[in-house]
Amino acid sequence: MNRYPLWKYLLVIVVLGVGGLFALPNLFGEDPSVVITTGDDEVPSESVQSDVLAFLEEEGMQPESAEVLEGRWVLRYGSTDAQMRASDLISAKLGREYTVAMTLVPATPQWLRALGAEPMFLGLDLRGGVHFLLEVDIDAMIEETLEGHQQDIRTLFREERIRFGALELTDDQRLRMVFADADTRDRAVAALEENVEGLELTEEDADGEYRILAAMDEEELQEMRDLAVQQNITTIRNRVDELGVAEPVVQRQGANRIVVQLPGIQDPGQAKEVLGATATLEFRFVDHSDFPFTGDPDGDIPSGSEVFPQREGGHVLLERQRIVSGDRIIDASSGFDQETGSPEVNVRLSGTGGRIMNRATRERVGDHMAVLFMERITETEMVDGEPERVVRELEEVISVARIREPLGSRFRITGLESSQEASQLALLLRAGALAAPIDIVEERTIGPSLGAENVQRGFMAVIVGFVLVIGFMAAYYRTFGLVANLALLSNLIIIVAVLSMLQATLTLPGIAGIVLTVGMAVDANVLIFQRIREELKAGVPIQTAIDAGYGKALSTIADANVTTLIAAVVLFLFGTGPVQGFAVTLAIGLATSMFTAIVGTRAVVNLIYGGRKVSELKI
Repeated sequence: MNRYPLWKYLLVIVVLGVGGLFALPNLFGEDPSVVITTGDDEVPSESVQSDVLAFLEEEGMQPESAEVLEGRWVLRYGSTDAQMRASDLISAKLGREYTVAMTLVPATPQWLRALGAEPMFLGLDLRGGVHFLLEVDIDAMIEETLEGHQQDIRTLFREERIRFGALELTDDQRLRMVFADADTRDRAVAALEENVEGLELTEEDADGEYRILAAMDEEELQEMRDLAVQQNITTIRNRVDELGVAEPVVQRQGANRIVVQLPGIQDPGQAKEVLGATATLEFRFVDHSDFPFTGDPDGDIPSGSEVFPQREGGHVLLERQRIVSGDRIIDASSGFDQETGSPEVNVRLSGTGGRIMNRATRERVGDHMAVLFMERITETEMVDGEPERVVRELEEVISVARIREPLGSRFRITGLESSQEASQLALLLRAGALAAPIDIVEERTIGPSLGAENVQRGFMAVIVGFVLVIGFMAAYYRTFGLVANLALLSNLIIIVAVLSMLQATLTLPGIAGIVLTVGMAVDANVLIFQRIREELKAGVPIQTAIDAGYGKALSTIADANVTTLIAAVVLFLFGTGPVQGFAVTLAIGLATSMFTAIVGTRAVVNLIYGGRKVSELKI
C-alpha cells in the first residue's frame, strides 16, 4: 500500500526538471538594445555591420555585444542612456533605408536559447513602455468623404450638362445644391440616384430656390464608422510591427477609441511618429512632353505639370491633375503576371473611383500612368556632430506603367522589381493610410525602472504569501506540511515554466493570479490532510488512512478546481487585456496545483511512509 510504480516517480522528476529548465531564463533579465533591420526586414550585410561597428567605436559608443537574433541584428548596451545615444547615431549613419528601433532583449544564455528556453513576456506595467489612447476623428472622416462626393457631383453635373447655382458643404455635414428651376433639380436627383451611392437626398424649396440636401445614409454612416475604426486598428498593427515590439496590445475601446500599449519601447517620440504617420497615394498621368525626363528638376517646368523623383532613380514629369487617390482603393493584392511572370499588384477601386478611372483613361490608352507616394517622415541626421531629428515630406513615384486599355474598378500595377516590393505595395494600398485621422488623447510612459519596481513588488507579494503559507503548513501539519510546502514551491516553478513555454504575457493582474494560486494550491493538501486526520481518529490503520485521505478527497478537489476553472475560462473569453492575463495565470495555476498537490505530494509521502511499518504519523 502507498507505493508508486517507477514510471510515476520518473514522471514527477521529468516534470520538475523540465519546469526548472524552462523557468530558468526568467532569472537573467533583459538588456537595453538597438535592433537594426533592412527595409525588407532582413539582417544588414556584413559590410554594413562592420561599418556601423567602426563608426560606433569612433564615437565611443561600441556595444557590449553584437549578434544576429531571430532575423534581426541586435546591439546590446549596459544602460538606457547608451542605448538611446547609439540609436540616434545609427539612424543618422544608415538613413531611412534601414529600420532602427530601441527595445529590451532577453539576456538568456545561448545554451538555453538553443534548447528553446525563452523568458515569458512581461506586460507594459512590468516591463515599461508606452501607452496611448487614440481617438478616431469620425467627423473629419465624414467631412472628407462629403468633400469627395462634392468633387464627384460637380464633375457629374458638368458631364450631364446640369446647371447649378451652388454646391457647398454645410456646417451640419450635408451637401447643399441650388438650382434655378424644378425641372433641373429633378434631372439632378435622377443623375445622383443613378451614379452616387450612400447619400440620402432631400428636396427643399425656400426663398425662390430649388435645393437638394444630401446627407450620409445613417446605416452606411454607422458602417463607415465601424470600418474606419477597424481599418485604423489594422493599419496601426501593421505600423507597430515595424517597431519590432513583442506582444503589443492594439484593441478597440468604446465607439471610436483605440488603446495601444507597446511594452519595451523606450522612445515614445518614435512610437508616436509611426502611429500617427500619414501616407497618401495618388494616380496621375505622365506628361509626355518630356518623357523620359531629361530636363533640370529645378529648372522651368511646363505649366500644369510637376517633377517628382522616382524610387529607382531619376525623375518623371507628371500632370498636376490627379486621377484618383488612395482613399478610393478598397482592396489590393500582390501576384504575378501570367505572361511574363513579373510581380504585379491587383487593385480594386470603389464604384465611384472605378467610374472616375474609366472616364480618365478611356481617351489616354497608350499613355503612361504613375503611382505617386507621399508621406511625412522623420529622419535622424548629424548636425554639428550631434544626431538631430528632421521632419521631411517624402514624395516619390513608385511605379510608372503604360495604359494598355481603359481601366475601371479593377486594374494592375506592374513594373515592380520584386515580389517583396509587390507585397509591400499591396499592403500599403490596402492598409497603409489611416482610414480616418487619429488624435492622441492620452499618453503614459512607464520607464523600465518603474516596471522593475512593479516586478519587485509583485515578486515580494508572492514571497510574502508563500512564506506565510509555508509557515502555517509547517506548524500545523508538521511533516505533511513540509511536503505540501515542497509541492507549493514546485507549483510556482512549473507555472513560470508554462508561461515561458507558451510565451504568454505576464502583467500585474497575472501576478495577482499567481498569488491567488499560492493560496488555492495548498487548499487541496488541506482537504487531503484533514481527511487523513479523520480516518486516524476513526481508528483506521496509518497506511489505510493515508490511502483513504488521498482517494476520498480527490472528487472534492476536482469539483472545486473545475468550478474555478470555469470561472477562469469565462473571464478569458469575455475579459480584455489585464483580465485575460489574470484568467490565464489562474487557469495554469489550477492545472499545475492539481498535479503537484495530488501526484507530487503523494509521491513524496509514498517515499517516506510507503511499504513501512509506521507507529506514529505527525499530522
